[in-house]
Amino acid sequence: MLSKSFNAQNTVAGGAIIIALFSVISRILGLFRDRLLSGNFGAGNVLDAYYASFRLPDLVFQILVFGALSSAFIPVFLEHFSKDKTRAWGITNLVLNSLFLIIFIFSIIFFIFAPLLVDIMVPGFDESTKSLTVSLTRIMLLGSLFFTLSNVVSSVLTALRRFLVYSLAPVMYNIGIIFGILFLTKTNLGILGLAWGVVLGAFLHLLIQIPMFFKLGFKWSYKFNIFDPVVKKILKLMLPRCFGLAVSQLNFIVITFIASTIAVGSVAVYSLAFNLISVPVGIFGISLAVSLFPLLSKRVIDKEYGLIAHQFSRTIRYIAYLIIPVSVLFILLRTQIVRIILGTGIFSWKDTVLTAQTLGWFSFSLFAQTLIPVFARSFYAYQDTVTPVKIALISFTINIVGCILLAPIMGVYGLALAFSLSSIINISLLYIAFNKKNKLNTAEIFNSFFKIIGLSALMVVVVQVVKYQIGDMVNMHTFLGVFIQLVVSGLAGILFYVLMSFVFKFKEIKIFLYFLKKR
Repeated sequence: MLSKSFNAQNTVAGGAIIIALFSVISRILGLFRDRLLSGNFGAGNVLDAYYASFRLPDLVFQILVFGALSSAFIPVFLEHFSKDKTRAWGITNLVLNSLFLIIFIFSIIFFIFAPLLVDIMVPGFDESTKSLTVSLTRIMLLGSLFFTLSNVVSSVLTALRRFLVYSLAPVMYNIGIIFGILFLTKTNLGILGLAWGVVLGAFLHLLIQIPMFFKLGFKWSYKFNIFDPVVKKILKLMLPRCFGLAVSQLNFIVITFIASTIAVGSVAVYSLAFNLISVPVGIFGISLAVSLFPLLSKRVIDKEYGLIAHQFSRTIRYIAYLIIPVSVLFILLRTQIVRIILGTGIFSWKDTVLTAQTLGWFSFSLFAQTLIPVFARSFYAYQDTVTPVKIALISFTINIVGCILLAPIMGVYGLALAFSLSSIINISLLYIAFNKKNKLNTAEIFNSFFKIIGLSALMVVVVQVVKYQIGDMVNMHTFLGVFIQLVVSGLAGILFYVLMSFVFKFKEIKIFLYFLKKR
């Protein structure tokens, strides 16, 4: 009904708004999930084990599945779907079967060798925490199988711009995890209920998308043929991306390795802060990237390079307009954000301070983190999976070197700072490389950036003045007092930013108002 009435899924902005809307819902559920985790377990051994147990399943899934689907499958699928729908569905069936078999084999291998791999990955954990990590990891490997099927389905839905159903899947995933925290951990499963909640969430992630997948025309068969010319093309395209994602996952594994040696709770603190900073990245960056990718892929096929440059330049400016002031708010209100979202139960004030400061260091590169998925998918639209991998390798090296140098000095904060520095270098190199491929309107982009940064700097004064004024008026030792300070100072900053956008006649505010008025 929504897609028929508004036709929103057929435009980049419309698709992004649909994805962003449900991303907000999913992220709110994600924050509620993290609040339950922090309140019930605190930043200690259990959460260290829980977050570390994602590393091996993610290593298998992210490399093999995301590598194929985000970079190689969608452009090839669209290319064949426009010519021969039957052939396109046949390719989808071959890819789905092949990936499931590969993930199944790797999951068995990782299940068997989990104790050895966990021992290598988190040397700083004590034996009981390592044992818990192994048990949680083995259960979560089952979730990777559901995610494999689900992400093939998701790729087809985004390629055909069925964003509504696609956007519901992460919501269902978080519902499954929350169910695990609230109910499964209260059964005989105990702490293992956390992992079974993840598996349930992965199953729901798949289940919600299946009806639309078959409605669009998919018919499953047991056929396997990795020697099919199109499948071989997809494999060839995915290999560089798989390597790039291997680098990315290795990055998280090394960070987990280092964090496990710092202090108990460091893995949890890093993960909780990273989840918080991922909220605006998902709402603004991922939503636009997912919506933009199929359209860019189609325009590359049609060789509409001028339109690509124009639309991409405009997208960069919109993201900057939205995300730079958000990063300022995250830096200024980091303690309030952490205390309101995570500060419950046994999550102590010390845990709050550690997580807030880590969040602050992450926030310095929020604009880079948000733009990276947009730039990466733009390369994939050109079926160029090599360039982002080379840049990711450089970024990974810088991040790991930074972690090694900064962690002994700054602790867990140093890990976040190293990540921010590497993200800024990553986006700088991606911009330079893409600008060579398709000339962007650099002068207009940088002009917008400087104006946005200048206005955001003025917003700092407003937020700080209001924050301290409210702090003197309320009881900051209560949830209500911290909440009022966060909301009032945050809204004051946003209101100032929007009003000044009209005063200085920012182009970015006009296009959003036009879209909202039109819809």
